[in-house]
Order: sequence, then structure tokens, then C-alpha cells
Amino acid sequence: MTQHTHFGYEQVAEAEKAGRVAQVFDSVAQRYDIMNDLMSGGLHRLWKTFTIDRSGVREGSRVLDVAGGTGDLSLAFARKVGKTGQVWLTDINNAMLTHGRDRLCDKGVMLPVAQCDAERLPFPSNYFDCVTVAFGLRNMTHKDRALAEMYRVLRPGGRLLVLEFSRVWKPLAPAYDFYSFKVIPRIGKWVTEDEDSYRYLAESIRMHPDQDTLKSMMEAAGLEKVDYFNLTLGVVALHRGFKF
Repeated sequence: MTQHTHFGYEQVAEAEKAGRVAQVFDSVAQRYDIMNDLMSGGLHRLWKTFTIDRSGVREGSRVLDVAGGTGDLSLAFARKVGKTGQVWLTDINNAMLTHGRDRLCDKGVMLPVAQCDAERLPFPSNYFDCVTVAFGLRNMTHKDRALAEMYRVLRPGGRLLVLEFSRVWKPLAPAYDFYSFKVIPRIGKWVTEDEDSYRYLAESIRMHPDQDTLKSMMEAAGLEKVDYFNLTLGVVALHRGFKF
């Protein structure tokens, strides 16, 4: 029997989702950074800075940036770990990964990169001090498998950070829905000539687990002392869990 999952609000076969998500990010890769600035009013930079500040990463740390896209977090981590540390930039999408690699090279930063599926990470167990995934978990078909893999590659004492859109403060929800479904797709059409991809991205946020559900999923994957921080009234949440 064919297993189904969601692609935004649409139900699709599990085997089909990865390809559909790939089409979205192939389409938006070259304008991804400017769209992030336009859609969030630049707030995504503050959300990522907050994530870095709670990462515990220091000189010599090993960091894995899952679904790292255009490399914002990888760049910031590279500056923290210094010459004795290591940062891997990974993404399942070649267009995003290539853009991220080239962007880092343009800034004089050379990092190891790997195109890989977060549900099957090609890294040894107990290796990284910190694993991060920013705005990527909601696009994964089997979030539980991805979280289990991120847990596996963490060393004891390491931490996982999940930065993702979440459930907004209820009084703000009507205005947020209008912005998400009426304004963002139009911006996407204007900047990338791709309205449908940004409609999917808005839908995918609504289908992503809320703060407490994701906390429970991280605990089920084996992480401990899991907590979360609501940012911008819950538009985004940073979840943090440890491996002991």
C-alpha cells in the first residue's frame, strides 16, 4: 500500500515528496537570500544570531549544518571554531548547496560540503559537538528519522539546535495568515517569478509540528533537557536538546 505524506496542504506519495521539494528549491535557490530578507524584514538574521549564541560552539568544535542552504549558519560557525575546528555544510538540494558553497568561497571561507539526505547522514556516530538545522526540518518526509540521525552523529555532551517556523501567538494569527498567503506569494512572483513555491512554503509552515509536539519528537529521538525559545511571538521557535 502506498504511503502518503503532505506537500503543503496536498497529500502526495512519500516517494514523490522529495522530488517535489527539490523542484521548489531548484526554483528559488538563486534568489533565496534576498527573499529571506524581504519576507522577514531582515529578522531571519537575528533568529540565526540567537541560534549561534545558544550553540555552545567554540574554538575547535565540530559542527554539522544540516539543510544548510546558502550557508548563513556555516559561515558564522566557521568564524567561531577557528582553524582547529570543523564545519560541514550539507543539503539534499544541489542547487542550494552549490549556491551556498560559492557564496562562502566568495567570502574567502573554504568548508567541506556534502550533498546528503538528513534521514541518512554519511557521518560517523558520536562525532559532532553541535548539529543545527535551520528552516529545513519541515521539508523532510520523515522528521523522526532525521532527528534520530542528528542524534546519532552527536557526541555525548553535544547539542542539537532546530530553528524553524512554528505556531504564532494566537491574536497575531489572522494577520500572519493574510501575510503568508496573500503577500508572500506575490513577493515570490515579483522576485523569483515563482508564486507557487512560496505558497507551498507558507503551507508547509502550517503543517509543521507545533512547539510542544516538536519537543516531544526530539525527546523520542533520545535528546534530553529539550527546551525551546519562541522568537517574534512564535513566528519562529528555536528548539535545543542535548545528548548525554
